[in-house]
Amino acid sequence: MSADPDDRTEPGFFAEAPHYHGHRERLRERFRGAGADALSDYELLELVLFRALPRRDVKPLAKALIGKFGSFAETVHASEARLRETGGLGEAAITEIKLIAAAASRVAKGQLKQRAVLSSWSSVIDYCRTAMAFADKEQFRILFLDKRNQLIADELQQVGTIDHTPVYPREIVKRALELSATAIIMVHNHPSGDPTPSQADIVMTKQIIDIAKPLGISVHDHIIVGKNGHASLKGMKLI
Repeated sequence: MSADPDDRTEPGFFAEAPHYHGHRERLRERFRGAGADALSDYELLELVLFRALPRRDVKPLAKALIGKFGSFAETVHASEARLRETGGLGEAAITEIKLIAAAASRVAKGQLKQRAVLSSWSSVIDYCRTAMAFADKEQFRILFLDKRNQLIADELQQVGTIDHTPVYPREIVKRALELSATAIIMVHNHPSGDPTPSQADIVMTKQIIDIAKPLGISVHDHIIVGKNGHASLKGMKLI
């Protein structure tokens, strides 16, 4: 991986190690000794940036990113296009940041696949929020389950705009039949951050239930996630 152009230094430029080298080692030691909870969001982001930007003091950059996006989670889930808007952030650093988001999603999905979905509802919510809560466009995802309520497939069905995703009920049920699924959980995100279901969300969910039920497919829930929390239509007694 090539260094960021801003990191280049001439041989022998420093008579001694730059001041931030000591800071980096102290931050690493605090992480190793006390764990991630001992670090602020910008300090954790500094650790992510160290490898991509080995010859720069990354504290100002990390603080600028947290200031722009709001938190560590929102930063790593920000789109590459928005990350590129931040001065001083090259492709190597963007790759490191997006790697963290991908790893978090993969870990959460792995935890979900290890057990029956309905007996591990907190894992379902954690996975859905990790995968979708901070996306800048609406996404519609389906979790397809077998008769033991274990995950058969997790598929992103549609990606829409900032406030709308086209959903085709018959296509969803058709896919469930193709996978021999006996139940589904629908999930979509609200980029606004507010997970409150709209009337359109409720109507669409009921349409899918009406099509799926005669075919022996249960709709366990429709979950809406946002950076401010989540909402369950079943939990709210809307379905």
